[in-house]
Amino acid sequence: MSSPNLPDVVLWSIPAFVLLTVVEMVSVRVHPDEDAAGYETKDAATSVTMGLGSLVFDLLWKVPIVAIYSALYALTPLRVPVLWWTVPLMLLAQDFFYYWSHRGHHVIRILWACHVVHHSSRKFNLTTALRQPWTSLTVWPFYVPMILLGVHPAAVAFCSSANLVYQFWVHTERIGKLPRPVEYVFNTPSHHRVHHASQGGYLDRNFGGILIVWDRIFRSWIPETERPVYGLTKDITTYNPLRVATHEYAAIAKDLRKATSWRARAGHLFRGPGWQPTPPPEVKVPAVGQEQRTPERAA
Repeated sequence: MSSPNLPDVVLWSIPAFVLLTVVEMVSVRVHPDEDAAGYETKDAATSVTMGLGSLVFDLLWKVPIVAIYSALYALTPLRVPVLWWTVPLMLLAQDFFYYWSHRGHHVIRILWACHVVHHSSRKFNLTTALRQPWTSLTVWPFYVPMILLGVHPAAVAFCSSANLVYQFWVHTERIGKLPRPVEYVFNTPSHHRVHHASQGGYLDRNFGGILIVWDRIFRSWIPETERPVYGLTKDITTYNPLRVATHEYAAIAKDLRKATSWRARAGHLFRGPGWQPTPPPEVKVPAVGQEQRTPERAA
């Protein structure tokens, strides 16, 4: 299986990441916004550490994922060539499946345990974009349709990297709303600020990667109105990267130990992050000596 010669867009983008982050830091210092979340040294350091760690762990997960994708690609008779006009179509398809992957990682708790890392900061700046999970093994199933349609695994990886690089710049409070045609079609800082907010009306909204049109089509879009409050509905207080990476898995394990039925265990794994089993109805036992009366029959 010959691999198409595609660039490593994440590697090539690292200098731009560094430069834009420095520019944002200087901008925040020179023109501060008292209402903005801004920067905090410990938080930014944790985000950068999570990003570097994700590069290491992604190499580990890459081995089984490439093996699965390669096997599926060998089984399908379809082939999509990597040409100047097919690459935009691949990017469009990848963005569509990214939407569903992203949405799934918000509404299924075992998937949320991976993605929650990215939402764990109470700040919102370009370093937040680097706060990536270390357990991204849960993402690959969402792109299996692309492989079965004949897209080479290397092309899927390229499109995923391009999507990730695009989303770097939307993690900022220094850019307001852009012209309406741009806001209507593309994911922008305004849309993504909503996505990272913890207010009830903003929760589980604006899942788009490059395009926001998927949210408009599938009714998960909401505009930015009030200023977002970033973080989780129940924030974590640690800057320890290992705990940031695993805290939701630990919470799931705790709930599984307390569960009293297989239905409850399944619920803790596959239902929403805030789900809890319905407690059984309370049975009222008559007090000692209290006479139990039965209704008199009608005459």
